[in-house]
Amino acid sequence: MTPASGQQAPDLPAIRKLAEDCYDSYLADLRALVNLDCGTYIPSGVNRVADLMQERFAARGWSTERFPHQPQGDEPRLGDALVATRRGAHEDGRRILLVGHMDTVFPEGTTAERPFRIDGSTAYGPGVSDMKGGLLGGLYAMNVLQDVGFTAFGSVTYVCNPDEEIGSPFSGPLILERAKDVDACFVLEGARENGDIVSARKGVTDFRIVIRGRAAHAGVEPERGRSATLQAAHTIVALHDLNGKWPGVTVNVGVVQGGTRPNVVAERCELQVDLRAPTRASFEEAVQALRMVATLQIVPDTEVEVTPMSGFPPMEKTDATARLVEQAKRIAGELGFEVNDAATGGASDANPVAGSGIPTLDGLGPIGGADHSPGEWLDLESVVPRIALLAGLIASPS
Repeated sequence: MTPASGQQAPDLPAIRKLAEDCYDSYLADLRALVNLDCGTYIPSGVNRVADLMQERFAARGWSTERFPHQPQGDEPRLGDALVATRRGAHEDGRRILLVGHMDTVFPEGTTAERPFRIDGSTAYGPGVSDMKGGLLGGLYAMNVLQDVGFTAFGSVTYVCNPDEEIGSPFSGPLILERAKDVDACFVLEGARENGDIVSARKGVTDFRIVIRGRAAHAGVEPERGRSATLQAAHTIVALHDLNGKWPGVTVNVGVVQGGTRPNVVAERCELQVDLRAPTRASFEEAVQALRMVATLQIVPDTEVEVTPMSGFPPMEKTDATARLVEQAKRIAGELGFEVNDAATGGASDANPVAGSGIPTLDGLGPIGGADHSPGEWLDLESVVPRIALLAGLIASPS
């Protein structure tokens, strides 16, 4: 590898050796992070993760900036966003964006119930795969490049965000602002269980559908009522009938809340709906169809309100992304292992960056699985190879 700036790219075996040398330090940091309760709505815990990361960045000469969340109205407070920047020796060199999130889905007290532990070559604990392993992987990949003396890049910006698990409503605009004019983006979610990195993700939007009817006594004068739950039942069936209309598109009504008592015709019912699609075209068609189906009136005199909530656009595999995949495959081969890419139905911070036209790869953290569950795990034998792979990608020519 020879970067456009002229500096010889670091030797991959040397990169791997340095990754091996820092493994014990990585493991100590991983233990510290996993043993922090940092669910999205535990801002103090998320900020403790940010504190640790900021300390590690500062010790390596990065410039850092914290962005406190300013809730509006009755919004819950979130943790700070942390942005770290490291300048290379060449202003016109390659500019890289790294993205990792600091929040998990777990409530307060989870780490006390099941703290970080190691069984053989596998680590367990809340957020160990999603995504504390990858969050540290980005830091350590850059440490390795610094130790090997590689400076032939323009800049590396690392956004550590506090709210990915709820769709990044606070940090999303900040990430997109940092994505302007970068040459590539690497998102550090865990690799798939089989080791695949991620080159495409479905887009997703959550919808809230509120149906309003008219209350009445269910036994005395039901004819005066207009049942919101009956209308909702027809709506749910129609929404689920959208599955299979387009390749890869899924619609799921995951939450239904309505009515007050069994002897009252329900005045209100709320549906929470998840819609996912692999391409921008199918996503737009499916959203239009969802709106049409949701407003079909079966029960007279009912009203329906459809509100899109947080979401991500599709991350499609472009030609530029395919070239990054080939780079990753070549680097992995030189490091002594094989890597392939995959498309997945889950969304991440990679989606909006890729949607803005930036070549993007995801799943570049260590191999893990069972995310969001008590059995969440991380393959510790994958840590060194994946740090070396990421370092090689950062140091690759464009």
